[in-house]
Amino acid sequence: MELTEEEAGMTSVFWRWWSAGTTSAIGSAVGGVALPLTALTVLDASAFEMGLIVAASYVAWIVIGLPAGVLVQRLPMRGVQIAADLARAVAVVSIPLAWWWQALTVAQLVAVALVISFANVVFDVANSTFLPSIVSKEQLQSRNSLTSGTHAVTQLGGPSAGGLVVQVLGAVPTLLVDAVSYLVSALLLRTLPERRAEAPAEWPPMRAMIVEGWRFVAHHPVMGPCMWAATAANAVCGAQHALFALYLVRELHASPALLGILLAADGVGTLIGAALTTRITARFGGARALIGAGFVAVAGALVLPLGAGALGFIAFAVGSAVFAAGVVVLSVVTRTYRQLASPPELLPRVMATVRFVSWGAIPIGGLLAGGIAGALGGRATLLLFAVVAAGVPLILLLSRVRRLRDLTDHQPTALSPELG
Repeated sequence: MELTEEEAGMTSVFWRWWSAGTTSAIGSAVGGVALPLTALTVLDASAFEMGLIVAASYVAWIVIGLPAGVLVQRLPMRGVQIAADLARAVAVVSIPLAWWWQALTVAQLVAVALVISFANVVFDVANSTFLPSIVSKEQLQSRNSLTSGTHAVTQLGGPSAGGLVVQVLGAVPTLLVDAVSYLVSALLLRTLPERRAEAPAEWPPMRAMIVEGWRFVAHHPVMGPCMWAATAANAVCGAQHALFALYLVRELHASPALLGILLAADGVGTLIGAALTTRITARFGGARALIGAGFVAVAGALVLPLGAGALGFIAFAVGSAVFAAGVVVLSVVTRTYRQLASPPELLPRVMATVRFVSWGAIPIGGLLAGGIAGALGGRATLLLFAVVAAGVPLILLLSRVRRLRDLTDHQPTALSPELG
């Protein structure tokens, strides 16, 4: 069936939007290997310093996570995304320059991670808000699944490529790939049409807008529990991000090339989960899929730090893939529901609120894991956070989600806070 001119235009815009995000994600996946290896191999960072770098990479969600939703609603979304890309490119380039001048320090890595963190917050809120404006409601979950699947592919290929490039060029020069990807993304985003909501004659105070978005999510019988379940999952992710390189290099003695291959297992799991999400939700329902995915994630987190030598590598790869598969189902289903169930004028603030809470758990998890690992070691700390992962299905089972087949089966009542 032929597409109408409007449908063809929306499809073209989507693929350019997708290309920008994919290009940036590839560079970030390579940089995700190069940055921790820079800290470990060039600066001999400690476990706590590794946790500090990971925490800095996500702490902006705690600092500006809530105001970001208001800023995105008030400013041109495309311009916000381009500015964020340029800021990230400049920050990353500063690392090779400082290294070349023999002035690179852990403090600079933390500062760069902070800049990238703040830019990521504004970019991601704008990006997730932009998508529903360029695809139909019927396509939204499949497009979200495609986006998550693409992210999985970049996670699959990026770390492996990053590990090999680091092996050949060294950790610091490899970061230039990440910087270039941000520039390409900015150029692609410049070709997109602007999507800006009609502004009122006078905006309400920022605090009032933030509170409105917070109350909508926190009091929502479905979005609220889903947010807290995602928070538990992300606390575990933060711990894993802080400890994976440390655990693999110092406890399992993996080479940089093998490190990249093992980290790519996360991408395999994400790809599988993203590919199956639509099929699973169609058969079992989105709400049931969420609870099942929570138990899958717990199983993966428990297997991940088991064994030593070759068995340890296999357990890490399998556990990482299983955990990622469970988490991506949670992410796609809940993100799609927020985009469908939120009033358009609240969507940027809904997205910002959820990410403020759930992504704010990532630096906290990273800091806690870095501190605990200094005393207990990486393996014991990863097992400890597997217990935290059990909070994901438990939160969902204790909420209204347990009584639903699909999240959209929830019908607001006259007393429901989401109507207020």
